[in-house]
Amino acid sequence: MDLRKYFEKAEGIGILATSDSDGSVDIAIYAKPEVVNDSTIAFVMKERLSHQNLRTNLNAAYMFIEKGEGYKGQRLYLTKLREEINASVVQEFIKRQPVIADANDDSTKFLVYFHVENAYPLVGEKK
Repeated sequence: MDLRKYFEKAEGIGILATSDSDGSVDIAIYAKPEVVNDSTIAFVMKERLSHQNLRTNLNAAYMFIEKGEGYKGQRLYLTKLREEINASVVQEFIKRQPVIADANDDSTKFLVYFHVENAYPLVGEKK
């Protein structure tokens, strides 16, 4: 699947699931990811539970539910690669996807990169 084309066109809501090293799970609403290449995506994250969990467990899952009737979307299984804290880099990303965060919000933000291990339809068997 071409994730860049998919996320350029798709409208809907995203949910990121993370867990800590003990397996305690957190889920949070997230905007569409920035698609870096065929196997890498990135999200802007604040210093909240999702980001904290990634310090001890690099695995995450992202579910995107398309707007409209039925159950269409994607499930992405992710592994954290790295993060960027450089404010100018993060700010550039926010400008491209302003729904992610208020550009005037001065809290610390991180640009977190993930390797896409697997991508599956929202429902049904693997394709």
